[in-house]
Parts: sequence; structure tokens; C-alpha cells
Amino acid sequence: MAVRQRAVTTLPNLMRSLRKASPKATPNQPLPSLRRAFSLYDQINLIDNVPEDQLRFQGYTDTGFTVNGVQYEGSLLCIGNLLMSWTPKKFSEITPNSLSIFQLVRPIPEILILGCGRYIEPVDPELRQFIRSTGMKLEAIDSRNAASTYNILNEEGRIVAAALLPYGVSS
Repeated sequence: MAVRQRAVTTLPNLMRSLRKASPKATPNQPLPSLRRAFSLYDQINLIDNVPEDQLRFQGYTDTGFTVNGVQYEGSLLCIGNLLMSWTPKKFSEITPNSLSIFQLVRPIPEILILGCGRYIEPVDPELRQFIRSTGMKLEAIDSRNAASTYNILNEEGRIVAAALLPYGVSS
């Protein structure tokens, strides 16, 4: 019952913080975890028991991300548990050509999470059509939430991809 009470008292604070404007990144700011706030089973900590070979975003800055304890600068492309540097530096540089690797990758990820930087950006119809033609669904959100969403879907064992611009990027 104490765990449930703690979750009930945490919920209003969490909702208030989510309603606030987009936060500014501070050096190595940890990503929020909604699972922790709503879990009634704190004794079973699944979040910190991620297999060593599984990618996990642990933080972000205006210029990069922390993945499995290693800081990376610039844009990143993640496919399943494969992490690589990605060339686009701003949202307008994301083109079908910059995502052409998805024409070769097998198995095809079920979803591509596109981290747009600090703010959500409208996706060009040509890019949206290209992603659809590969057999993936597209979710375009800010990079902070894109990294968190990637973590959750990857932990569930789903085949997921993420293309993330640093959080400090805005159009």
C-alpha cells in the first residue's frame, strides 16, 4: 500500500512538470522515466537490469547523448542495438538519402523514431513516403522524448530504430 500511496502522491508533481515548457538541456541531464513514477513494483527494478549488449539512452545535452555510459556528440542513428554516427546536423538535412540504410537493413524495424531536436517539426511528405515505402511507421517527436521512447520499445524487445538530432538543435 505504501508503494501505491507514493505513486499517487508523485503523479500530480509529474503532471505539472510535463505541462511546463520544453526544458533546457543541462550538461548530461538524465532522461525522465515514466515507468518509475507509475510502477507499483519498485522492489523489481527492471529499468536498471538492462542486458549489457542492449542500447540504453541515459542522458542528453544540447550537443549529444549519453548511451550506456558513453557520451556521444552529434546526431545518432540507432537500429536495434546498433549505434552509429549520423550526418544530418539540422532537421532540414534529413532526407531519404540520409536514411537510405533502411533500404538494406533486415529485419526491417517496425517503427522509426525521429528525434527532431528541441521541438517537433513537420515531416516532409517525400520523407514520410520514403519511410512508409521501407515498411516502417514514423514517429516524429523532440529528441529528449524520442530517446526515452526508444529505450522503452527496445526494452520490450521490439525491433525499433531511432534517428536523433541533438536536443539543442532547433529550426
